[in-house]
Amino acid sequence: MTNNGVVEWTVVESDIGPLLLAATGAGLVSVVFHASPEVRDRALDRLRSRLGAEPVEAPDSARLAEPIRQLAAYFAGTLRDFSLDLDWSLSGGFNRQVLRELAAGVPYGAVAGYGELAERVGQPGAAQAVGAAMGSNPLPVVVPCHRVVERDGGIGGFGGGLETKRQLLALEGVLPQPLFQP
Repeated sequence: MTNNGVVEWTVVESDIGPLLLAATGAGLVSVVFHASPEVRDRALDRLRSRLGAEPVEAPDSARLAEPIRQLAAYFAGTLRDFSLDLDWSLSGGFNRQVLRELAAGVPYGAVAGYGELAERVGQPGAAQAVGAAMGSNPLPVVVPCHRVVERDGGIGGFGGGLETKRQLLALEGVLPQPLFQP
């Protein structure tokens, strides 16, 4: 059960499309890309089953006000470091350890390899497990899994789609902006 037993959520527009944000009394618990009605409904079902609470739509939620403000500032290019309370209850064990290291140790405008992150958490050789941890990240953008790339310079995978990853890396100055805007 979540802190206070309530999960509040809303969908906000961003430069990478609609994002579903959900928060508990402990903090931001979920960020979901491409939050169309179908994606939103699946995400809410997952929250309901994983957290044991009925998600409540709350666009004016005090819990969500600061995440909304900080994400808007990030996409405007005026915020480089998120300072939000995070609820880690959707991640555990090795995945949580890797995601916390990522959040603390790979700053805006930098990237790290999957193997490098594995070494940082004391598990050299666990690059594939790091990739799985990135894929399970319940807090993308805020916990910046888009900053994890392949050793050979490839962009790697991304749950939000490679174009979304490319857009986030371009926003942070890691990749050039596209030659032609869509």
